[in-house]
Amino acid sequence: MSMVTLKDVALRAGVSRSAVSRAFTDGASVSPGMRRRVQKAAAELGYTPNALASSLTTGRTRLIGLVSNNFHNPIFLEVFDLLTRGLQERKLRPLLVNLTDETDPANSVRMLRQYSVDGVIVASSTLSPGFSQAFKDAGLPVVHSFGKHSSSPQVHVIGIDNIECGRIAARELLARGYTRLAFMGGPETATSTQDRQAGFVAELGLHDQVECTCSFADAYTFQAGRRQMLELLRGEPAEAYFCGDDVLSIGALSAIHDAGLEVPGDIGIIGLNDMEMAGWESIALTTIRQPVRQIISSSIELIEAMMDEPDRYPEARLFPCSVIERRTLRDRK
Repeated sequence: MSMVTLKDVALRAGVSRSAVSRAFTDGASVSPGMRRRVQKAAAELGYTPNALASSLTTGRTRLIGLVSNNFHNPIFLEVFDLLTRGLQERKLRPLLVNLTDETDPANSVRMLRQYSVDGVIVASSTLSPGFSQAFKDAGLPVVHSFGKHSSSPQVHVIGIDNIECGRIAARELLARGYTRLAFMGGPETATSTQDRQAGFVAELGLHDQVECTCSFADAYTFQAGRRQMLELLRGEPAEAYFCGDDVLSIGALSAIHDAGLEVPGDIGIIGLNDMEMAGWESIALTTIRQPVRQIISSSIELIEAMMDEPDRYPEARLFPCSVIERRTLRDRK
């Protein structure tokens, strides 16, 4: 069976091909009666407009580049699910771009220009801010979701205050009577790691008689968290760790259990994100919830607005985080 074309619909409806095209183009000049006539003919023939062909008429592809670089972290399965569904609900089309191991923003700009995207959402806490800036410099509307907070951002940034999250973790551990504490972060070069460490250390610095050490995994992955904790267990471990990310925390839990130690009896763990796996009964991780749904919804709202207002002044939107109590920390004092 051959594909139904715009010409077939025009013949069935008894109108010109340009009339059919206008009937399926948002904002085009066409009478309500003509639109109903064309839509009826299209339904009878089973015709579906060609989105790419429509973009030649409107000058817009409605493609939104979704850029990220950490596909090993399960939290991004949730992120991409929410992003793709949210965009599609607004009749925007997601184009997923994997920048793992990419170091030159110019390569990413060339790729997205080839697809004529109408906007870019950078969904990463570890990609350099230079990537978002490169998209902006190329004239592409861009939103950096989960990016580094700034009081005067150069591009739109939507996420959380990672420094405050570090402080929240420190206060939570202190409230439970821990005095030998440690930060186990992700890659030391990641701004999210740097900010979470800074807040954690600063808050503990307000309290005498509290010890604090810091170490870093080489990636935000289960295996990286496990490797780093196994290394720490070769020495004298801390009483409790702020792991800086749920997937690192779960890797650390695996290492602690394999060493014959108990959580929270021997070592306490608090993570960050509250991804779905953290709530599994076999894990039950106490963590700091990052409001992923609100961040994604706000990102989509903003990128859609920028398609009509590309020169919109850059803003930073912060969402508050909260502790989710499960079973990896001892009770409060």
